[in-house]
Amino acid sequence: MNDTGVAAVADEITEQDMANAIRALAMDAVQKANSGHPGMPMGMADVATVLFNRFLKFDPAEPGWADRDRFVLSAGHGSMLLYSLLHLTGYEAVTLDQLRNFRQLGSLTPGHPEYGHTPGVETTTGPLGQGLTTAVGMALGERLLNARFGDLVDHRTYVIAGDGCLMEGISHEAISLAGHLRLGKLIVLWDDNEITIDGGTDLSVSDNQGDRFAAQGWHVQRVDGHDPEAIAVAIELAQASEEPSLIACRTVIGYGAPNKQGTSATHGAPLGDAEIAAARETLGWPYPPFEIPQPIRKLWLKAGRKGARARAAWEKALGEAPAATRTAFEAALSGKLPAAFAEQMAAYKAELAAKAPRVATRKASQMALEVINGAIVETVGGSADLTGSNNTKTSQTLPVTADDFSGRYIYYGVREHGMAAVMNGLALHGGVIPYGGTFLVFTDYARPAIRLSALMGLRVIYVMTHDSIGLGEDGPTHQPVEHLAALRAIPNLAVYRPADAMETAECWEAALQSDSMPSVIALSRQDLTAYRTEVPTENLCARGAYELRAADGDAKVTLIASGSEVELVCEARDRLQQAGIPTRVVSMPSWEAFERQSDAYRRDTLRPDTLRIAVEAATMLGWERYVGDTGVTIGMTAFGASAPYKELYNHFGLTVEAIVEAAKSRLG
Repeated sequence: MNDTGVAAVADEITEQDMANAIRALAMDAVQKANSGHPGMPMGMADVATVLFNRFLKFDPAEPGWADRDRFVLSAGHGSMLLYSLLHLTGYEAVTLDQLRNFRQLGSLTPGHPEYGHTPGVETTTGPLGQGLTTAVGMALGERLLNARFGDLVDHRTYVIAGDGCLMEGISHEAISLAGHLRLGKLIVLWDDNEITIDGGTDLSVSDNQGDRFAAQGWHVQRVDGHDPEAIAVAIELAQASEEPSLIACRTVIGYGAPNKQGTSATHGAPLGDAEIAAARETLGWPYPPFEIPQPIRKLWLKAGRKGARARAAWEKALGEAPAATRTAFEAALSGKLPAAFAEQMAAYKAELAAKAPRVATRKASQMALEVINGAIVETVGGSADLTGSNNTKTSQTLPVTADDFSGRYIYYGVREHGMAAVMNGLALHGGVIPYGGTFLVFTDYARPAIRLSALMGLRVIYVMTHDSIGLGEDGPTHQPVEHLAALRAIPNLAVYRPADAMETAECWEAALQSDSMPSVIALSRQDLTAYRTEVPTENLCARGAYELRAADGDAKVTLIASGSEVELVCEARDRLQQAGIPTRVVSMPSWEAFERQSDAYRRDTLRPDTLRIAVEAATMLGWERYVGDTGVTIGMTAFGASAPYKELYNHFGLTVEAIVEAAKSRLG
């Protein structure tokens, strides 16, 4: 028995009684809300009880304790399982009133667990498979920090996942990577109840999940999910494994509901008063709704208090660590950038101003990263099999391998979705700042995890290259015309599209400073002219948009662009000036940053008294807000084509001539 546990029997109260407390709370809360999923909490109550009572290292008094075990409810629809556990083990904020207000506005018990909203919830779950893959990132984060700080970081990551989690495609990416890296401190408890919403799993799958996990390098066991001793033995064996572990727990969904258990009727709807009454009789639970007898509550609270000893021992070890180790550890966990970072970036930007390199912004990104990774040891990079194209690797980032976790670069393989969710897990674990790359077009594959990055407010940086038709010959399957608009539609996600090396450095700086928001940095394949050749006194990209070129004379036209199209509008500006039409240029690398500026700044930047023309090699959805009713947008209305990029710009009308003609025509 693990030393964080308690005796299975105390005062004649058994773990079966403890598990029944979870079942009763789940039934009652879902019934009161007239909404929710009682079946999974009832089915997995025995497994969860053994885990929390005997094995999980946690302390409700300090939910954010750095060396706690992580528990992820990947099957987030069964949220009452987690809320019941948090309440019973002593998380003060999760009161009985919060359980009574399950799924109600403003409660700490929303329909699916939300990180940052409810103490004890390690990650937002609900979209199936996301929690499992995020947990891979947490387990990887533990290994990375253990390699750096030794026994100060020594904990496990536990997951409860359902059939749906294992059906989702992202699960294949997750378990493959976890097996490859031999993340032995990751333990997945699979709720093997053979039921989905539609009915039995045999309607849609015939996979042998155990063989599948074993083939990908996992330690696999099968147990009766209602036998506490069998569950405990399986967890002990999993803890001893050097491979990640799957424990297939054969359970009965809705266990205890005599007329509905084992059927999809318990999955996503209240049981009803009659069935709940029958379940109380079947389970031997004669207590009114939301009432937990004191002997059972006492045993649950005892389970919650056990972790305080382990936390105190860890705090003592931290206090006795060498001063340099303690300082570095606390700095890493704080997430704050080192004080010297700003000075090093300032020196680098002065160098860029002097050299004015004409490079693709994907190359400029690597140049900036060489400075960033030298200054910030917490950055951990990677790429979904496109390292040489994304330019995400630098001299400081040695590979992370199953035999050596001291590196700072992860070869994610062709797993864009998995990469994004793993980075969420790394960020949630803390102590590292993850960034990872692929082509911008493949944000379609990563989008669900990017959305969760934004929902949770995580500092995850997505390096997305080949950002337009400018990638050329690969053609429309690889040319992202609608992706900028789709990403800009996600709340709390910063999308940056820099125009040259200086802007790229500033966008990286802004992304790193945004510690409660993920960022997408969209980068060009083609070389771009350096327009920012003065040493900056402030980060102009952090403002979202700014005047790059002023008009000679009283401005009649404002040309607005992002990224590679800034080059086009600068040339068009010169042509219009030669034609006697005073024209200014606004570079707009980030809509989101611009929207945070004052009304006065936005008005002065956009100049509504001028004709505004926006140009971007993408669909123009949304640009109308910046050009107004009388303005012009010039962009893509088709998917692109396969040809050298300059021919494509001409073919699709993204030309200096088109911009000049639009201005002259509209001005009359």
